[in-house]
Amino acid sequence: MRRRGLTVVVGVVLVAVLTGALLWIKVPYVGLSAGPTVDTLGVHDNSSVITVSERDSFTPKGQLRLTTVGVSPGISLLDAIYYWFDDDTAVVPRDLVYPPDKSQKQVDQENVEQFQRSQTSAETAALKKLGYPVFVSVKDVTAGKPADGKLKSGDLITTVDGQPVKDIATTVKTIRSKPAGSAFTIGYTRGGTPATVSVTSQANEKNEPAIGVALDTIQPHPFKVTVKLDKIGGPSAGLMFSLGILAKLDNKDLTGGHIIAGTGTIDDDGKVGPIGGVAHKIDGAKRDKAKFFLTPADNCAEAVRNAVPGLPLVKVSTLDDALEALAAIREGRQPVLCTAGSAK
Repeated sequence: MRRRGLTVVVGVVLVAVLTGALLWIKVPYVGLSAGPTVDTLGVHDNSSVITVSERDSFTPKGQLRLTTVGVSPGISLLDAIYYWFDDDTAVVPRDLVYPPDKSQKQVDQENVEQFQRSQTSAETAALKKLGYPVFVSVKDVTAGKPADGKLKSGDLITTVDGQPVKDIATTVKTIRSKPAGSAFTIGYTRGGTPATVSVTSQANEKNEPAIGVALDTIQPHPFKVTVKLDKIGGPSAGLMFSLGILAKLDNKDLTGGHIIAGTGTIDDDGKVGPIGGVAHKIDGAKRDKAKFFLTPADNCAEAVRNAVPGLPLVKVSTLDDALEALAAIREGRQPVLCTAGSAK
């Protein structure tokens, strides 16, 4: 009896140890699933996601919902086994989400920064669509450098050697395209008055041709747009933010009263880029009763493989594409849809 009792005790202990291992031992995998969706036209955490001040704004009857991927970063062996058999959750190596050369905190911080940049680009693209151009301005002039006494903080750079200035990167590239000591004719506007000045470049501390100015971009407009949304990371909400801003500023309901979800990065010129986790975002959109899903063109093939009944996948490559799709939906027309072989 004693031997049998000892065997039972040992067995119970082993079961307890194995159960503990299943519950507490972490595995190098993460779980990915449909995350929350947020209506960019609505309220989140008691605050409006998009606020327009100093001019009239509008509240559409429908919704424009950005979509996210939920990440379970610290899963146990038991979690991994459970998720493996759960059709709604994908188990992937942790390194795919959190690179081994970065901590989880660093990755999360990068995602936050990307999210903030996406808001800025979303506003820029939306305001461009409304006719407010972006200007390259002089933020600061370094004393003793070539532009000192010729350009001032606040000047708007319009041309370099007669070529229109489009953005900071192009301006810097143009200056660096010629060796130090080259003269450039800089066109600028100061206080509304256009002028030109000749500036000769010199090598900076990195031995690159430069004229000694720090540049910035400005986009003057007679109202203020504020985007407020925390606890979401990455750049993939850009498209839905742009559409949300335009919907708030347009007295016609861009949504047509529909719940429309979507995803996609956006740059300052309104180009929509691909994102990760589209399958989970589609699931989240369907869960939250979306009637259409705006899909970056480069994600179309993957989206079609993971389509769900009753949720048309609308193909978009640009902000203009998305606006045309919304117009088609409002008017009862068929928008351009993704197909298995979709490409830009």
